[in-house]
Amino acid sequence: MNNVRLPIAVCAAVAETLEGSHDTLNALFETAGAPGEPPELAHHSKWKTWLQRAGNDPKVDSLQFLGNIIEEFMDLPPADLSAGSELFGEKQDPLAGYKKQKERLIQILEEHGFRYYRGGRVLQLGSPEPISQPESISANTEGTKPTNIEELLRIIIRGLPRSMQPLTHRRKDAQPLAFSSEYDIQDLLHAMMRPWISDIRPEEFTPSYAGSNTRMDFLLPAHKLVIETKRVRTKSHAHKVGDELIIDIEHYRRHKDCEHLWCVVYDPELFISNPQGMINDLEGERTTPDGKVQVKVFIFGASA
Repeated sequence: MNNVRLPIAVCAAVAETLEGSHDTLNALFETAGAPGEPPELAHHSKWKTWLQRAGNDPKVDSLQFLGNIIEEFMDLPPADLSAGSELFGEKQDPLAGYKKQKERLIQILEEHGFRYYRGGRVLQLGSPEPISQPESISANTEGTKPTNIEELLRIIIRGLPRSMQPLTHRRKDAQPLAFSSEYDIQDLLHAMMRPWISDIRPEEFTPSYAGSNTRMDFLLPAHKLVIETKRVRTKSHAHKVGDELIIDIEHYRRHKDCEHLWCVVYDPELFISNPQGMINDLEGERTTPDGKVQVKVFIFGASA
């Protein structure tokens, strides 16, 4: 249990992000494990005070509680982007305002020794970084050698954002990589797999479906596994990615060497409004008389 005191600045910054009625936020706090009855205070003061109380209660895992409170704000951009908003006295579009507020919260957390990880996990700086995102943390920590192909690929795929960082912020006079296309993502993923997997076959054709065929990004024939990558380009493209993957699934399950399909979706601008919903819709076993395939989906942004 992490009985860590939550600084007042962190509590205040979190309270600034909370929107909704008293009843809605009361339910959020109670579900997250808030101690005692709701404070009878005005809106902003109420949530800041309740956060402080949780941070000072030895029976509360304060970091888990904090992660539960801010998870939706951190992992899910606002669904209603139709109207502008005002933040810090300036008018701006809702997505820009959301990103600015999120960056402010990340900065304040780190100034006070904390870091947020996707999936509602807050750790103290210097703690072992979690590998699993967005699923619950396993016993694996940095430096652990993977024991099977699935564990290896999870580590590689979830490590893509960290691997991009030194390539987008290179030394003086070195050309930075922008990761602006699916080819950039594929090249990085290929390079990370090469030391571990001897037989990687990029761009192999699939059997025809609906009068056309397509190329797999990567086929690992020894493991009967295909990896498909997507980069979300625009907000309108975000609405089409799920349909594109459904078509890919129909192609891939007809291939004799594809029993497992891993879909890797890079969404740097967080255009996908409900990533967990897309994951829930696509993951699992797809079976028809033509074949079957077990689908796994990973969606991550530039700061995942």
